[in-house]
Amino acid sequence: MPEKNIGVVVKKSEKKVLKKVGIMSVAKLYTVLMAFFGLIGGFIMGLFTALMLLVAGPAAGVGGLGAGMGAIAIIVLPIIYGILGFIIYGVLGFIFGAIGAWLYNVVAGWVGGVELEFE
Repeated sequence: MPEKNIGVVVKKSEKKVLKKVGIMSVAKLYTVLMAFFGLIGGFIMGLFTALMLLVAGPAAGVGGLGAGMGAIAIIVLPIIYGILGFIIYGVLGFIFGAIGAWLYNVVAGWVGGVELEFE
């Protein structure tokens, strides 16, 4: 008796080896990812620093000046730290992304690349 086709499609997976990556492509990707993380991390660090200034100002005997500086710092420091984190992490992401891609290409040439499976 012949089998009926009930619409089930069997996909055969295909394995490929990633032997080389584009250095500039990886560097650009890392730049964007790390700049985003730097922006978020810088903002959180700035907010934490500003809150510490607000709390520690009166305890350090600075009085009203410390509280005033803390209130200003709550607005200013997160912005400054966020911008600096964005720039610094972006530049470092580009540099280390390029170095990592180059190292991958060198090592993949010696031992083979990463095996990927596609359907």
